[in-house]
Amino acid sequence: MKDTKITIQETTNNTIIKFNSNKILINGGSYEYNNIDEAKNSPLAKELFYLPFVKKVFITANFIAIQRFDILEWIDVQEEVKEQIEAYLNTDAVVVNEEPTSKKEAIEVYAEATPNPSVMKFGTNKSLTQTDVEFKNIDEASSSSPLAQAIFTFPFVKEVFISDNYVSVTKYDMVEWKEVFTEVRTFIREYLVAGKTIIKELPSKKETEASNEIATPTVELDGIPGQIVSILDEYIKPAVASDGGNIAFRSYDAEHKVVSVILQGACSGCPSSTATLKNGIENLLKEMLPNQINEVVAING
Repeated sequence: MKDTKITIQETTNNTIIKFNSNKILINGGSYEYNNIDEAKNSPLAKELFYLPFVKKVFITANFIAIQRFDILEWIDVQEEVKEQIEAYLNTDAVVVNEEPTSKKEAIEVYAEATPNPSVMKFGTNKSLTQTDVEFKNIDEASSSSPLAQAIFTFPFVKEVFISDNYVSVTKYDMVEWKEVFTEVRTFIREYLVAGKTIIKELPSKKETEASNEIATPTVELDGIPGQIVSILDEYIKPAVASDGGNIAFRSYDAEHKVVSVILQGACSGCPSSTATLKNGIENLLKEMLPNQINEVVAING
């Protein structure tokens, strides 16, 4: 993984810090290690456990989270750890020795209608990604997600959104979902059972701008923006995820007290999204953050 860059992100737990990567580290899912013995399949995690302050290592597709013991503070060592991880990744060394998915592994995929009649949610018992990704066309998917690229080979597919454990597919009006959902469900299941790559690289900033897709920024977990993100994560995202969508925080205008969000998956273009914004999110934020919120707007809705 040449040209890998690592950025440091604090979390709400001061013993845990995230090291975000600009390159995909593993093919979907996540791995958690509590000690060096558990890290037999991860040379990187084993190397990190040699640091005396490392208590736990958590590896996902695009970040490594490390929990420390209380023998020191992260501020004293985080730059050195960042440099160590970056140097390791730039040698093209193995992050996790991932076993190909066994044909005997019980992977299930179910189709579920959403409030958006153009979107079908395909849920699965396999973790797909730790970072939501959305593709408006096959060109966007070609350099980033082999799974999304494969789904785009269906002529009726307009957009693909991949989240934690589901894929939301937006169709053109040329067909009805009742005619094709079984075929798409079977296709996704067989793809996952075969252990094929889900996401190989996160969409680049250049690709994002070219497609008019709006990137979700890294959010500082403090002040009003941090409180908004916490409320969205705890109260809003689980509800919209069950419908195959996502609402991500974009910005907070403190002067006008306006919250901007991004609609993704089934929420994008959904007839009921305006009502969700006004009656759901806006009212909840006004109630939980009194005198701090005047309006919630979707910048892509």
